[in-house]
Amino acid sequence: MANAQAGFELPSSATEIRSKWGWFVALGVALLVLGLFAFWNLIAATVATVLWVGVLMVIGAIAQIVHAFQVKSWGGFFFSLLSGILYGVAGVIAWTNPVLAAVTLTLVLAFALIASGIMRIWGSFQLRPEIGWGWVLASGIITLLAGIIFILGWPVNSLWLLGMVLAVDLTFQGIAAIAFGLTLKGMH
Repeated sequence: MANAQAGFELPSSATEIRSKWGWFVALGVALLVLGLFAFWNLIAATVATVLWVGVLMVIGAIAQIVHAFQVKSWGGFFFSLLSGILYGVAGVIAWTNPVLAAVTLTLVLAFALIASGIMRIWGSFQLRPEIGWGWVLASGIITLLAGIIFILGWPVNSLWLLGMVLAVDLTFQGIAAIAFGLTLKGMH
């Protein structure tokens, strides 16, 4: 199958994806609606995020504990078991006290952004002779500033910040999926 626009053969999977453009648009609309809903109630979106993290932590804890008992003879048995138990406790806390979990996760997110920003800034100077190193520097500065802003607003922002992150992510995923789907439609 020849692609008249590009002048080369498309793999059959690329042709199949083009025919499914509507599914990408539908996914994008669904994600966009979910993102707008999350923006509408940031506190509920924060609680949903924390509850989801709690579920994942409990599942991870169960896996860790099962693993520990499967390798009992290993020297790290007690460390592995303790790690699973602590992970499970954290997951249960997320479920029983989502506000406390949101406060903690917001603080962890802030410190992670600060660390990531510092590393990107440092990395940008390692790239300095290369064209475009300034983009890495700008990304690092923005990430560092976001982390600092999150800490300055902590713990009050903990009630809405994780919901905002979820809302922004869902919204941009939705917009990207819609744009991708419409681009595929235009290539028909």
